[in-house]
Amino acid sequence: MLTEYAGRSAVAELAALIAVADPPVADHWGHVAGRFREWAARPSLKEELRAHLHALSPREEMRVAARSRETTTHFAWCLRDEPAEPFTFWLHEYKPQRDWRRGYADSIHNHRYHFCTTLLTGSYLHERFTARLAADGRSIEDTTLLRSTHAHEGDSGTMLSHEFHRIPKAADDTLTFLVKSRAVSPWSLSYDPDTRTSHRHVPVESRLEELAKAL
Repeated sequence: MLTEYAGRSAVAELAALIAVADPPVADHWGHVAGRFREWAARPSLKEELRAHLHALSPREEMRVAARSRETTTHFAWCLRDEPAEPFTFWLHEYKPQRDWRRGYADSIHNHRYHFCTTLLTGSYLHERFTARLAADGRSIEDTTLLRSTHAHEGDSGTMLSHEFHRIPKAADDTLTFLVKSRAVSPWSLSYDPDTRTSHRHVPVESRLEELAKAL
């Protein structure tokens, strides 16, 4: 299947592979996960992603930098975000563990989107949880550990927006590649089991009207 996309960058190739889905991609993530696993299994993936970065024009480099962000545990680099596509592509560059601050990847959390990921370098401890939500679904009342896995270079996985997980530890120089759906939920939730504190996270871009009201 991959040979028909020869000549494209690795990222553009993956975009073409997962573009066709009926129903829409965000509602049919099994389609994405299957093709992603095949794409991510290629032994030359790191080299091809490196070539993709080296081939960026100065204008494209500026776009990548503008879309990317720093979190308390890693740098999230947005390699591709085309408005017409129902997904985005990212590299997550994990900080050395000594530089982590609590509250992001190491919290128990879900996401507003579905995603698939593969470990390019390094390793991390990945824990999956069930979460008992409040009646209104806006906070977490308790969580239970389902399983704990040490993920290593070459491993791939999928998370749906309603699933909860955390990465409490990562080796230095850990780097992952992700394909994310567009948001399927207006917020995400996180939970600190030590303090039993829950937080609801609303993206800043959806709060512009609230900002005007605050003035």
